[in-house]
Amino acid sequence: MNKKRLSIFASGSGSNAEKFFEHFKSHPEIEIVSIFTNNKSAGVIQRAERFGIPHHIYNRTYWETGEVIIDILKHEQVDFIVLAGFMLLIPGQLVSAFPNRIFNIHPALLPKYGGQGMYGMNVHKAVKAAGETESGLTIHFVNEAYDEGQILFQEKCQLDSTDSAEDIAAKVLKLEHKNYPKVVEQEVLKSI
Repeated sequence: MNKKRLSIFASGSGSNAEKFFEHFKSHPEIEIVSIFTNNKSAGVIQRAERFGIPHHIYNRTYWETGEVIIDILKHEQVDFIVLAGFMLLIPGQLVSAFPNRIFNIHPALLPKYGGQGMYGMNVHKAVKAAGETESGLTIHFVNEAYDEGQILFQEKCQLDSTDSAEDIAAKVLKLEHKNYPKVVEQEVLKSI
């Protein structure tokens, strides 16, 4: 049986991507075949190299048209895309080429604190400013709008009134590392 093939899109340090590298390193049915990044100095590149996973760096023009990236993904026979700390809106052409096959993780309980500009510390600062007593993560499929695709999984964490935005980020990151690879694995295995 052919393994299902994943490509990970990341813009930053790659801590979530590394959890995927570890989780699927010897998986019998799923493999990670490439990394795409829009940031030539992204930490995810070094993490991928340590696991022997090739990477692609692309510019905004390639991203906005989408065609070159789709061609590479087809050449690599990619079945699913995982966004792991990826900051750009996915072009409609790419969403159409991979319908319900692009995963994203959001560091809040959608539909709260989603949409354009709501990523990373921006989310945690907004959660803190609103005085929320809980936050968490949402794993969802990607569609043409920021953070509006079908929700696949959510998990909450309790917040203390003394938590800073950085404290909230740390709590949510623990949930991300624990859950994201497992949820993607479950969804991908459903397709076999």
